[in-house]
Amino acid sequence: MSDYQAPADVTPQTGEFLRRIASLNLKPMVELTAKEARQQMERAVAARDLPPPSIKETRELRIPGPVGLIPARLYLPRENAATPPGLLVYYHGGGHVIGSLFSHDASARGLCHHGRCAVLSIDYRMAPEDVFPASVDDSYAALLWAAENAEKLGISADKIAVGGDSAGANLAAVVALMARDQGGPKLCHQTLIYPLVDYRCKSKSYDQFGKGYGILEEATMLWFQQHYLGDNPKNHNDWRASPLLAETHAGLAPALIIAAGCDVLRDEARAYAAKLVEAGVSVDYKEYPGVLHGFFGLTQMIDEADAANLAAGRALVAAMSG
Repeated sequence: MSDYQAPADVTPQTGEFLRRIASLNLKPMVELTAKEARQQMERAVAARDLPPPSIKETRELRIPGPVGLIPARLYLPRENAATPPGLLVYYHGGGHVIGSLFSHDASARGLCHHGRCAVLSIDYRMAPEDVFPASVDDSYAALLWAAENAEKLGISADKIAVGGDSAGANLAAVVALMARDQGGPKLCHQTLIYPLVDYRCKSKSYDQFGKGYGILEEATMLWFQQHYLGDNPKNHNDWRASPLLAETHAGLAPALIIAAGCDVLRDEARAYAAKLVEAGVSVDYKEYPGVLHGFFGLTQMIDEADAANLAAGRALVAAMSG
């Protein structure tokens, strides 16, 4: 597709990325089955083949969940501190349908490296095989298990954060609300990367960026919504699917919210930051103009991705210090 023209409001590096994607002639996700969409994502990630950030080691785990074992991967930082490191419980993105420990390995390693903390990446159940609220139930169970097994994991039980990107940030935000309301572990931080917090899928940024701005188009979001929640508005409005709609956001852990300037989810990231601030929660909101949904994983390719990874790391270091 040599005649492809990137939107005028994206950065030059982002435009080049879009041209590269266009040249692959990938099938739109909405024309694929969930299995095919997962395979396409895994192949795209494998094709990048970049050197991973330096960490100490990883361990493959199986965590007891509500209906069976939940696969997880523990990343340990290289620093040999006198005290155990803090822990970020991390949930991968993918609309609650695609994504895996593999697809988000680089992001988890980067957060471990820059944040100088352990990262526990959770391979929660996904739709359409397991619909809402299966992923929520797995995500909260994993957080509780991590807190209860802090000594076994070699991490500090009083320095636990949650985080994720896109649908993973959705789960992190929901789990933070559940921990507050159900007597779960007291969290020290939330890392919310272009969070999906309103599954009604109707903000103005859908009109602006719903087509032609990368892999997450309005049609893609509705495909995710249908797979995960069905067409029941009751599910769309449930705070466990749309944490923006929670009754109150008071008492939540401080949050770093990272948003992409050209993303259908941009406005809900802004709205969630405003909701948290209004509720008295400390928020550091960083919006990167001219980049797309998914940019956080494009380190060494897009400058804003490198900057955002460093910012996320600095926020984790600050949250877990002292």
